[in-house]
Amino acid sequence: MTNSTKKKIKLALVGQPNVGKSLLINALCDANMRVGNFAGVTVEKAEAVAFFKDYQIEIIDLPGTYSLHGYSEEEKVTRSFLQNGTYDLVLNIVDATNLSRNLLLTTQLLESEQKFLMALNMADEAQKEGINIDTQRLTELFNVPCVLVSANTKFNLTKLLELIVQTHEAPKKPNKRIFDESIESEVEKLCDFIQAKNDPNLNAFASPRALAISLLRQEDSTAAALHDKAVYSELCEMVNLSLKQIYISHNTFNIKAIFMSDSVAFVEGAIRESVRYETPKERNKTPLIDRILINKWAGIPIFLLFMWLLFQLTFTLGDIPMGWIEKGYTALGEWVKEVVPNETLSSIIADGAINGVGAVLLFLPNIIILFLGIALLETTGYMARVAFLLDGFFHKFGLHGKSFIPLVTGFGCSVPAFMATRMLKNRKDRLLTLFIINFMSCGARLPVYVLFVGALFSKESAGNWLFCIYIFGALVGLVLAKILRLTAFRGADEPFVMEMPKYRMPSFRLVWFMVWNKAKMYLKKAGTFILAASLLVWFASNFGADESVAKSFDAKIESTKSEMAANSNLREKEMLKEMLSQEENARANALLEASYLGQAGKFLEPVFSPLGFDWRLSVSLVSGLAAKEVMISTMGVLYSLGGEEDEESEGLSGIIKTEIPFSTAIAYVLFVMFYNPCLAATTVFSREAGGWKYAGFLFLLSCGVAYLMAFVAKLVL
Repeated sequence: MTNSTKKKIKLALVGQPNVGKSLLINALCDANMRVGNFAGVTVEKAEAVAFFKDYQIEIIDLPGTYSLHGYSEEEKVTRSFLQNGTYDLVLNIVDATNLSRNLLLTTQLLESEQKFLMALNMADEAQKEGINIDTQRLTELFNVPCVLVSANTKFNLTKLLELIVQTHEAPKKPNKRIFDESIESEVEKLCDFIQAKNDPNLNAFASPRALAISLLRQEDSTAAALHDKAVYSELCEMVNLSLKQIYISHNTFNIKAIFMSDSVAFVEGAIRESVRYETPKERNKTPLIDRILINKWAGIPIFLLFMWLLFQLTFTLGDIPMGWIEKGYTALGEWVKEVVPNETLSSIIADGAINGVGAVLLFLPNIIILFLGIALLETTGYMARVAFLLDGFFHKFGLHGKSFIPLVTGFGCSVPAFMATRMLKNRKDRLLTLFIINFMSCGARLPVYVLFVGALFSKESAGNWLFCIYIFGALVGLVLAKILRLTAFRGADEPFVMEMPKYRMPSFRLVWFMVWNKAKMYLKKAGTFILAASLLVWFASNFGADESVAKSFDAKIESTKSEMAANSNLREKEMLKEMLSQEENARANALLEASYLGQAGKFLEPVFSPLGFDWRLSVSLVSGLAAKEVMISTMGVLYSLGGEEDEESEGLSGIIKTEIPFSTAIAYVLFVMFYNPCLAATTVFSREAGGWKYAGFLFLLSCGVAYLMAFVAKLVL
């Protein structure tokens, strides 16, 4: 049976953060989904497909959420999809080692009367901790199919797929979510009223019971949907009477606290009847490790040590394959020039495509090492602890402790970092974090850093300088956060509340998927966008010059060639050969300056001349607004001027050593560190911040800081 003819099941995955939803999808579907061991990693629903028997199971991974009645971005996305989305059933993923917290979300799913089943994930960890769960008894108590699984070891995954198919094919069973007597009696009264009214506006909801519970919970979405309906005033009167009775019975006017207390009692009762605790088979090492890693004195130095080691490895290990890649694309370019007879075509392929894309691919090993380090920090559970550790420090600068997660994600890529700010519930905290993410150097800037650091400093100290670049950028970002908090984003701080997951050994498969996805995105960009940009730069740098520019050099070059041919003195012939090389380079320089790209660069040069940037560096900075990797490919095309190269002047690194003054090179790196993110990241930023006016402010702020920093560096050095 082909995939197109298979029967289809649309499955919505719902669960709290850190229950392994994304890991479970990877295990079921071999889907390359991003997984991190901290709250907020999944900020949008993602999709994957599993095939089982004659079914195609489309799985929709909804954001991890603690509640369906909260107001965070994750809770809104999940609640909206469950209420309005199209799906066949819900798969509730539960952490088997933390039932008391996880089953609270399950009770809310019962209230909505959705057709669903439960998968108790991390069964292997529960067994080690001495937690024995009677799934049959839990199924009876909730009247929902339940199965123990482990996404990590793939335990019971086939059984889970069978249960999904059985649940889908079976008729919907009524749930057993019964509230205490005072709430239940009022729910029944409202149900009778709703059924008696038989109003189409009321019948549009899932069921009279679900509507009654939603009204008693005082949910804004329900009130908004019914506010303009004729039946609303009468319904409000009934609800207010019911609430009054509930308040009297519970001696409090906090309806949220009343429902939460009832849910906690229900869950505790279910756990008492279905779970047996034995002596743990393995000691939980998390508290012992935490004593060291989140120690108030040693914690931050240990984190800085980890980051220093990561940047050392990024440079030292990455340097080896970089050499192989550089030799490879240089040899390929030379071969193309030899075998392609047409000079223009060979230049397009060698100088445009190969030189431009090769200059970017050169830094792929560094990118992979950086992403590998970040993936290991995420999947072990260490990231959440660093957020906790830095909360007090961040608050001094007006940032929230949770801001650390999107900020450190920004070291990889600004796009997911901007999206990860959704974990911050306070809008001012979120906006402030959005603006500061740009000052955390993304992976696309890394090739520029590696190129310039490798050219300016020794291999022994290059890793230290790379570390300093990232730390300095972060410190500048923190200072700006303080300034923005005191000016544009004044307001009270949100208290820090974040779950601390257990430490886990990173899964090789998980880490591989995370790193491979990033590398694949980098390669895809190199093969599409950067290739197109490189060819555009080649075209702009090879056309536009007047014929008279070339003619002014041609006569002199021909004269030197004739003199070389007629001269038999070896010493003089060598001098003439060097003179010819200089004349040819001067001709190429003159043509380049007169080209379309040169004309654009000359137009921009006055803006950047106070920083010491020539027109080539100016053009590369402007190209970086589209994508930071394009800066390297642009420089690769612009500086491909021919001439003899030796071991002291290999590629762009050699040009930086010989043609760009130290102070100018440092100013250039500082400008790259701070100016506007790429076009894709800017688009996501504007969407997350709430409009393009914020993107305009980010452009002015980041470019202003970049210009100031580069100018100061040029003056001082």
